Amino acid sequence: MKSSKDEIIQLFFDEEAILFGHFILTSGKESDYYINVKKLITNPHALKLIARLMAEEVQKRGIAFDRVAGPELGAVPIATALALETEKPLVIVRKKPKGHGTGSQLEGEVKPGDRVLLVEDVTTTGGSVLRAAEVLERNGARIASVLVVVDREEGAEDAVGTKYPFIPLVRVSELFARREKLQEEQAK
Repeated sequence: MKSSKDEIIQLFFDEEAILFGHFILTSGKESDYYINVKKLITNPHALKLIARLMAEEVQKRGIAFDRVAGPELGAVPIATALALETEKPLVIVRKKPKGHGTGSQLEGEVKPGDRVLLVEDVTTTGGSVLRAAEVLERNGARIASVLVVVDREEGAEDAVGTKYPFIPLVRVSELFARREKLQEEQAK
C-alpha cells in the first residue's frame, strides 16, 4: 500500500506538475526543470492530501500554532486548505502593501505573540518565504515553523532553517528518484 507521501510524489507526475526543459525561476536562477505546485493544487484530492500531510507533520513534531499563513499567490490555496484541516484562522501575506483602504500587507488578523505556521508551495533559495516571515513578524507574529510542499534543495533549507524550523513535504531529489524509477519501468 502506498503512503500518502508516495501518493503526492506520484501526483506530481500524473498531474504534470513537474516539467523538464529550460525555465527561469522566481529567484532569477535558470533551471532545466520546473515544479508547478499550482497545477497540482488545482486537483482537490491533491490539495486535501497536502493539507493532511502538513497537519500530520506539525502534530508529529509537536509544533503549536495559532494561525496559518501563506504568501500570495501559490501558497494561498495550500494555507486555506491547511486552515480548514486544522481549524485555525488564515492569514494571507501580500507581496506588497495594498494601494488602497488600510494599506495592509496582511489579510486576516495577527495579534502580538501569535504563533504562525507559514506555508509555501516551492522553495529554491528561501527568499520569498523569508520576506513573508518578516512581514508577519513586523506585525507581531512569531513563526512557529515553515512548511513547504517542495524544496528544490538549492539553499532554502539552510537560509530558512537558521531562523525557523523548516519542513519540506517533498524534496526535489525524491521527485528525481521517482522519475528515474518511472523511466526504468517504461524501458522494460
